[in-house]
Amino acid sequence: MRDHICLIARTSPADWKITAFSTWSLSKLADHLIKQKVTAAISRETLRRILREGKVSWKTTTTWKASTDPDFIATMHRILTLYDTPPADGRVICVDEFGPLNLMPRKGKAWGPVRRPRRLRATYHRTSGVRHMLAALDLATCKLYYRIRPRKRWREFLALLKGLRARWPGEKLYVVLDNFSPHKHAHVRAWAADNDIELVFLPTYGSWLNWIEAEFAALRYFALNGTDHRSHDEQNAAIAAYTRWHNARAEPKTNFAPDSPIRARTDYPAKVLTSH
Repeated sequence: MRDHICLIARTSPADWKITAFSTWSLSKLADHLIKQKVTAAISRETLRRILREGKVSWKTTTTWKASTDPDFIATMHRILTLYDTPPADGRVICVDEFGPLNLMPRKGKAWGPVRRPRRLRATYHRTSGVRHMLAALDLATCKLYYRIRPRKRWREFLALLKGLRARWPGEKLYVVLDNFSPHKHAHVRAWAADNDIELVFLPTYGSWLNWIEAEFAALRYFALNGTDHRSHDEQNAAIAAYTRWHNARAEPKTNFAPDSPIRARTDYPAKVLTSH
């Protein structure tokens, strides 16, 4: 019976001709097994244990968009080399935009009295506009540097680069960033070239290679989730408080995805894929 149950769980809905199977609860699966006379009776806990022993787990379905960049492998290894072996003549900076930052209730988790859930308001009209966070992560220290602006045009991005240039004079800056059009503006490229800044662009659909994305996830979790700020000044203050806390405890970044099998890839499909 154990092998049969695990085989059922591993079989795709299309093969089993049951489209809802992948989202069945343990109770529904148990009822189905009894109806199909696989067993006369089975508890949810027994079913859970059998599935666990058969290495079957409840998984979240996600999508994955593969890069269409024909130079993906070469570009990826260029960035991984910068991460793994920082150049002696400068420092590696990961740059990206975070936002848009709306004023809205954000679901999340927080400590509170038992049986007294915190309720957040619903919003129907948001009249305060949005802000954008332009941020940089210095891999040598893991410190975050940012500015919040109403827009994120090439002018705002160039101002961020100028701020980074002033912070580390005399060092070459290797700036890892995505293919957002303001990053590639002619004025940005010309100024960067004249000021010893190398713009290292990610492959298309390769934002996961930007190390700052992990820091954005932490910022969202600790500074924004579970909040309901009523002004941009209030929300910006929460972001600033988290950034100060983060920078006070920052340590140099090392070992980006060291066990990822993609590091060993020598080719990459230039098409969009979906996986679960």
